[in-house]
Amino acid sequence: MADAFEFNVTIPSDTSQGHEVQERILSELEKVGFPDQDLFGVKLALEEGIVNAIKHGNGMDPSKNVLVECEYDGVRVRVVIEDEGPGFDPSEVPDPTEDDNIEKPSGRGLMLMRAFMSRVEYNDKGNRVILEKARTIDKD
Repeated sequence: MADAFEFNVTIPSDTSQGHEVQERILSELEKVGFPDQDLFGVKLALEEGIVNAIKHGNGMDPSKNVLVECEYDGVRVRVVIEDEGPGFDPSEVPDPTEDDNIEKPSGRGLMLMRAFMSRVEYNDKGNRVILEKARTIDKD
């Protein structure tokens, strides 16, 4: 099976640094042969998770940081994103597919993360998300 890797990084609440971390994770996954269709979903979920932590969690406060832990074991990638904000209750975010919420911008990111990842889980406080994606098995 492909090589494993892991790293942890703490970044300030800066979306450009968030993008750099996202690109690092995707680059590492490409090196170990993570399938393209899986990379697409991981990219979307990372972008949502990191941007949400910076903008909503930390309120773009440059004195607050975001911790990103990434681990790949050859079968699945696991990314933990934790901000220093007050947290939130994911169950209170409106379902963007319901008629009353179609025009509302909120909730789409959470829906995308759930759609593309194998597992999305929050801590009780709601300031830490765990994103997991099991790699698709090649059908040769």
